[in-house]
Amino acid sequence: MASKTTRPVLDTRALNRATLARQLLLTRAEMSAQDATQHLLGLQAQNVKPPYFQLHARLAGFGPAELAGLMESRQVVRMVTMRSTIHTHTVHDALTLRPIVQPARDREINYFRKGLVGVDLDRLAERARAFVEAEPRTMAEIREELLKEWPGADPQSLSVAARCRLPLVQVTPRGVWGKSGQVRLTTLRKWVGEEAGGGSLGGADPGIDDVVLRYLGAFGPASVKDMQTWAGLTRLREAFERLRPGLEVFQDENGVELFDLPDGPRPDAEQPAPPRFLPEFDNLLLSHADRSRVIPPELKGSTWSGNQAHCTLLVDGFLAGLWKLGGGTDGGTGGGTGGGTLTVELFSAVSEAGKAEIVAEGEALLAGMGDGAGDGVGDGVGDGMGEGRSGGSVRFGSIRG
Repeated sequence: MASKTTRPVLDTRALNRATLARQLLLTRAEMSAQDATQHLLGLQAQNVKPPYFQLHARLAGFGPAELAGLMESRQVVRMVTMRSTIHTHTVHDALTLRPIVQPARDREINYFRKGLVGVDLDRLAERARAFVEAEPRTMAEIREELLKEWPGADPQSLSVAARCRLPLVQVTPRGVWGKSGQVRLTTLRKWVGEEAGGGSLGGADPGIDDVVLRYLGAFGPASVKDMQTWAGLTRLREAFERLRPGLEVFQDENGVELFDLPDGPRPDAEQPAPPRFLPEFDNLLLSHADRSRVIPPELKGSTWSGNQAHCTLLVDGFLAGLWKLGGGTDGGTGGGTGGGTLTVELFSAVSEAGKAEIVAEGEALLAGMGDGAGDGVGDGVGDGMGEGRSGGSVRFGSIRG
């Protein structure tokens, strides 16, 4: 919505630098993986590896074992929250954010009502709850259990209803770096313990105003529509209006009203932004209605081939290319190879100095994210390709074919 009042204007570069600062992408933060996951309100986790790569791009000294340990100790969990997608959250945020997005999950069930004729959804939720709390179950097992009571229902609709009605988490070893396992589910309360999970999922006010402030702290300055896009919710303007007296208000170059925290970092638009390798589905690219603060308009849609999302490269703070690890899976962040080749496809020409910076950042990724690889970064760049002490190399080539 365009503002009817003239406000200070933040141009695209100013918005870019402010957002990168909130996202810990201007300078790697001296922050724990748990604190960063909470600051960012979760890590998009449609695939297993991206949360690890998200933290590598943002934190000084991060190694995959740190997040893996949080997964195994149940201090962070994988579950469906914003936009009906899987996120890695701290337990605190799992308890806080899932109730906020629950109305959207309830509406999601409406798309499957034809397959749920005669199904008592309250009864379905209780039966599914008892089943997964007895022991973690696969989605196929949940479907089969529910079909016993509703044999005429659509199997997929039954499983969707269970996933939407219950706060289900994926239990380890799923999501643990270097390990594998089927997706098995239990309730958040069962996984993290009765004391942690008992009170916050029972309909108490989840504090939407607090989440608005936290969203601005991680993604601002932002419009109401931006936050609605991030959360997959509507009707958030009322919360912004309650908070307006304590917020800074700007507008973008199109006159759209933007809200921000008074003390939110808004660096100079010309502050250097180093190259950053982001995994597929990084929240930086998904959490605003207007994504031009990171994605130049002419590159809209370039991070996808069909239904496959590519890993992305930022140069000077903006989308500038794609990348993949040789032999990797999970859309290019298979990782954990202890070497291999990191291929970079640039959308436009970059100076030799710019290529050298990309290579150095790529070598840091290979060294930091390879199994058993050292923590050093090779110093040879040569003709735009380099090899780090991990034994891996960075090359420029085609990814999309």
